[in-house]
Amino acid sequence: MDPKRVSPSAARNRDPILAALRRLLGPGTTVLEIASGSGEHALHFARNLPDVTFQPSDRDPDARASIDAWAAEAALPNLRASVFLDVAGPWPEFRADTVLSLNMIHIAPWQAGQGLIQGAARLLPPDGALILYGPFVRAGHATAPSNLAFDADLRQRDPRWGLRHIDAIAAEASAFAPPEILDMPANNLMLVLRRRA
Repeated sequence: MDPKRVSPSAARNRDPILAALRRLLGPGTTVLEIASGSGEHALHFARNLPDVTFQPSDRDPDARASIDAWAAEAALPNLRASVFLDVAGPWPEFRADTVLSLNMIHIAPWQAGQGLIQGAARLLPPDGALILYGPFVRAGHATAPSNLAFDADLRQRDPRWGLRHIDAIAAEASAFAPPEILDMPANNLMLVLRRRA
């Protein structure tokens, strides 16, 4: 049985995310991707950003099998084998310039979001970036009806899940400068938090 997973949402959003990453990631950057899921994002980004190294991670063994199957098939020199990482637990020793988390922080308890922010703060060098992508709640801006419905659905599935408020993320991320907020398609945002010196 082929372990490779296919995610329709990854196919829909990979190119807008890639366009943003082209601007944010310089040559020689090493990116630790958190909760890489099927591995299709890491594969797409590595294929299109050959001067950037991608380190996928996931805590789920089936996800890591999918990531590694995609990576083995592509045989890209800048796409590493996946590693186990649970953001709420101890992080393995890494060197990375950027931590990338796509569509995770709202489909997890807030403690996982806190673990992500704290782990990135420990790992990243000064000016290193924590990049978060997904739907968020933004002060002073109406939340799209589709995002409100998504938030309600998430909370029904697990009361600990739900869209995160950018102000709550910024308050948790005291080791980082205030987030740069990039508008993305389909009522999503990209938050870029730079590690303070």
